Amino acid sequence: MAATSLKRAGWRLKQPSVIPGFGLTLGFTIAYFSLIILVPLIALGLHSAGLGLVGFWAAATDARVLGALRVSFTTALFAAAVNVVFGTLIAWVLVRYRFPGRRIFDAIVDLPFALPTAVAGIALTAIYAPNGIIGQLVAPLGWRIAYTPVGIVIAMIFIGLPFVVRTIQPILEEVSREVEEASATLGANRLQTITRVLLPSLTPAILTGFALAFARGVGEYGSVIFIAGNIPFVSEIAPLLIVIRLEEFNYTGAAVIASVMLLISFALLFAINLIQAWSRRRYGYGA
Repeated sequence: MAATSLKRAGWRLKQPSVIPGFGLTLGFTIAYFSLIILVPLIALGLHSAGLGLVGFWAAATDARVLGALRVSFTTALFAAAVNVVFGTLIAWVLVRYRFPGRRIFDAIVDLPFALPTAVAGIALTAIYAPNGIIGQLVAPLGWRIAYTPVGIVIAMIFIGLPFVVRTIQPILEEVSREVEEASATLGANRLQTITRVLLPSLTPAILTGFALAFARGVGEYGSVIFIAGNIPFVSEIAPLLIVIRLEEFNYTGAAVIASVMLLISFALLFAINLIQAWSRRRYGYGA
């Protein structure tokens, strides 16, 4: 009766939420997100702004800074592209086939997650250095892997591969074999089934894996620093240059490099997310 009277008087009663505690959990989420992500980013921006627009532009367009950014982003893009191809193949094998040692092989994929990056860098350097197991085999051909951008790409491939495999693998598990059989029944060959049936459903996951591998590669330091060679304009990565600026007590210069990396990474990831959203709308997956 009281509720009916309130409704007649023009009062709207708030409907109880199906999931209680929304206000508390939302407040905690915003506070935690602000403390962990927003506050450091704002502090980074404010520290970079201390130089002013002219000073910021001069520091960001320094030849050595541009060279380090070029090395970091080009190697990260190339490594992510390689991981997309071979990560998709690995995910396909793990999902579609059963063979002895499959579980061990599946667990090995996650090793870059658990292995300290510095240990990975030392191991890769020992393998691909001119006197290493693989390095000494290609040295007579005049090829160098370690201490070149090629070594950087290999290190980024190593640490980025699990992101692609683990992103695509659950989507592949949801794609029924009956879809492939139906495609074959309708007269499609294997290539048509892959390009027209499987790839559209995997595109959002592939783009997500690419974005994660790329983002990890851009900011990677530990596994790259040992194999890069750290030669300015050749194999010097942007994270290393940030550390060098910090060792020089040039905190503002380090903040400028970090801000530029942040802006470029955000722009690229935003573009990838737009493409991913378009592919979902286009093919009707992930809606």
